[in-house]
Amino acid sequence: MIEKVPNHQAGQQFGEQAKSAASGKMPLRAARCGALKGRVTPPGDKSISHRALMLSAISMGEARVTGLLESEDVVATAQALRQCGVLIDQVGPGEWLIGGVGVHGLDQPGNIIDMGNSGTSARLFSGLAAAHPFAFHMTGDASLRKRPMGRVIEPLSRMGAQFIGAAGGRMPMTVIGAETLLAIEYEVPVPSAQVKSAVLLAALHAKGRSQVIERVATRDHTERMLRYLGADLESVTGTDGETIITIDGFPDLLARDMTVPGDPSSAAFAAVAAAIVPGSEIEITGIGRNPQRAGLYQTLEEMGADLTWQGDRQAGGETVGDLMVRAGPLKGVDVPAARAPSMIDEYPILAVAASCAVGRTVMRGLGELRVKESDRLAGIATGLAACGVEVAIEGDTLIVEGIGNKNGGNGTKGGAPMGGANVATALDHRMAMSFLVLGLVADAPVTIDDATPISTSYPGFVESFTALGADISAPS
Repeated sequence: MIEKVPNHQAGQQFGEQAKSAASGKMPLRAARCGALKGRVTPPGDKSISHRALMLSAISMGEARVTGLLESEDVVATAQALRQCGVLIDQVGPGEWLIGGVGVHGLDQPGNIIDMGNSGTSARLFSGLAAAHPFAFHMTGDASLRKRPMGRVIEPLSRMGAQFIGAAGGRMPMTVIGAETLLAIEYEVPVPSAQVKSAVLLAALHAKGRSQVIERVATRDHTERMLRYLGADLESVTGTDGETIITIDGFPDLLARDMTVPGDPSSAAFAAVAAAIVPGSEIEITGIGRNPQRAGLYQTLEEMGADLTWQGDRQAGGETVGDLMVRAGPLKGVDVPAARAPSMIDEYPILAVAASCAVGRTVMRGLGELRVKESDRLAGIATGLAACGVEVAIEGDTLIVEGIGNKNGGNGTKGGAPMGGANVATALDHRMAMSFLVLGLVADAPVTIDDATPISTSYPGFVESFTALGADISAPS
């Protein structure tokens, strides 16, 4: 059954939410602008930044990490490690030194560890904590405390860790680790790089050889970095197409310097903005080109976006490249569910691109969006409807009717959403940035109720976009 989102109801709901949530927050307004021009470098990859800190912390020796994302989420990981006795110093912008303590070297933290809004911090750190024989008490902000932790609790409990948490396997939560964990053969029940990574981190402390099996491949940053630091890890494709990852316990991880590539999820906002704002032409430099993170760019190309990759190079086991984006007409496409793991964080901004396209875009397999920082599936639909876009949800499928045949579009060049909404972003950084991008092309300005969550993944977002010519400012 299709659940349609009425435009007028969405507008009323967003208006009421914005009024009730206005106190103590930082609203921003984005308005239609001229062509975007110039060059932008996205912040360091958030997923890799978390892993660079954690894996350097349990290696032997000192690592220098450059290009590290200095966002609230990544700082939460750094602070958690500091509370466990790891020496971490920032020596320059994006440049950090981490003194590794070895696989078994974390100390018992003296205080509760606050993971802020970072689900990656909480889930991956659980894998580290599971292998140390004392208690780790963890909490997070209101959004993180609603997110499910059961998906990591189940395999880590089978390996020998204990968990005490709030109802439904949520935070606040205490992890009681074991001196030595049991090796495990574990098939990840839902596509999740965080669950896979938590098990692999715990398996470093397990007797013998562990296996993690994925029916749907997810981003493999953890595997690449573990091999880079010396772990005995093998990843092969099984007879049924599954990915089988095998890792031996108690490796000698040796600290190595590394450079963090630009985050493809953060670069997606500039890429879509340049694709939909008429006359735009920008270069986005230093983007990580991991194949498991390429879904958004593959989809944009299928929609007809003018994308040109150039200058591919290697950095710390990852391929990095530069992207030229020029504005042009987009068409609606059908995005298969199998692509979701490679672009799960990019669906909000893809939905913005779809709203400006000619025809219908169908995005399948989005159930995971309901347990992100907010219920992103519902939030995307409600926000787009408030901006005059026809949108519907059918199970875990999102359907967006492109505005290309309306509002001045001629059926080939596309058109612009009506805009004019006040969007409540529910403490979700990607929702906030996506609707600001929509405002750059909408007929009427779009206002978000709170821009403060943007700093969890993209510090300097507004400054980067205004330097390209975007009209983003505080509402009068």
